Amino acid sequence: MTITVILGAQWGDEGKGKLTDILTSNVQLCARAAGGHNAGHSVVANGQSYSFHLLPSGLVNPKWYSFNPPRQYDSETDISRSINFIGSGVAFHVPSFFKELEELKGLPSVHDRILVSDRVHIDLQMHVAVDGLEEKELGENSLGTTRRGIGPTYSSKAARSGIRLAEVFNPKLFESKLRRLAAGYRKRYGDLFEYDVEEELAQFNEYRPMLAKYTVDGVSFMRSAQENNTNIVVEGANALMLDIEYGSYPYVTSSNTTLAGVIGGLALNPKNITETIGVVKAYTTRVGHGAFKTEDTGESLAENGEHLLVEDADVDDLVVVKYSTSINYYTALNLTKLDVLDTFETIKIAIAYKIDGEELDSYPANLDILDEAEVVYHEMPGWQKPTTNAKSFYDLPIQARNYIEYIEEFVGVKVKWIGTGPSREAMIQRA
Repeated sequence: MTITVILGAQWGDEGKGKLTDILTSNVQLCARAAGGHNAGHSVVANGQSYSFHLLPSGLVNPKWYSFNPPRQYDSETDISRSINFIGSGVAFHVPSFFKELEELKGLPSVHDRILVSDRVHIDLQMHVAVDGLEEKELGENSLGTTRRGIGPTYSSKAARSGIRLAEVFNPKLFESKLRRLAAGYRKRYGDLFEYDVEEELAQFNEYRPMLAKYTVDGVSFMRSAQENNTNIVVEGANALMLDIEYGSYPYVTSSNTTLAGVIGGLALNPKNITETIGVVKAYTTRVGHGAFKTEDTGESLAENGEHLLVEDADVDDLVVVKYSTSINYYTALNLTKLDVLDTFETIKIAIAYKIDGEELDSYPANLDILDEAEVVYHEMPGWQKPTTNAKSFYDLPIQARNYIEYIEEFVGVKVKWIGTGPSREAMIQRA
């Protein structure tokens, strides 16, 4: 049995979906542990681009056999099946679930290759409405959420007033909890709360029989999968710097995006984890609001990385990657989008934050300290040659290899995969 955990090491948009797609070709189970339909993963396979938000990227894997959703995982019968699983820690938006499945209709039998834990909390249209109101209230101090209801869903969960998938199948309980939540929000926001509780109840009357096919006891399913020596890939959502505990708070998501969140969100035995991979872009970006020390070359990267949406960027903040490593304990790194740097004369690397000449021990929790800090840079020569067609590490220009080896030495973790373009084939694997 192998359990490989793939996690974003920066602020997201690192390209986790591509490595997930590659590694799921040799596993039986691909699982999501946290987050919701705010996490966007893109996979380019067989000349076609697929976009994943709530669904695991492992659905691109063509491996499939006739399958009835099990309540337990049987290695004797399921060994050749590529199953995808949405774990208990996920905020589950039902309309997005069915919409994404429909958009993947070109892939073989996706409806038969996806299961959902009965413990997921439901991201209601009510939560979406509240998300927008909370952002409006914050005004210029807004957090830059995706306004998809993720934060309010986790708030309801923490307040013990949320609704789990298991409760959807009890219509009376579901209705009473839904009406209670709606009444509370209406007291809070008054006429600003534009939401039709009757409409959502009617929608779930339609969803209820449809959801039964996908719903399993998440704890039992994951326990049996591990007991049967199933090879598993866990696809992390968002990234370390967006974690509710360790990210650049308050400009973070509302879930635990760390290795600890994966263990809790899937009921994994930590002793069974064989590899934890940190996915790192060859440069650092942050899309959205929040503290970001190295942001002075975003325009250049946007011009050179045509397949990317880059708002703020620099090349490259290794302070963040090292901080991320100290929390997630990566056993390997996947360096992605190296080709974006192909035209740069100089590669600029952030290696320390200092205040009054003294280096900070780690990425600070106090954002005022972060604002005052000075960034210390190390510069290396660029390679100014295309890397996209490189098939091995030694096909890369010497300057690119030096850059990768500098990252390894600074962070203390081997770069095992190197992405040199958006396609599945543009990935170098090192021994």
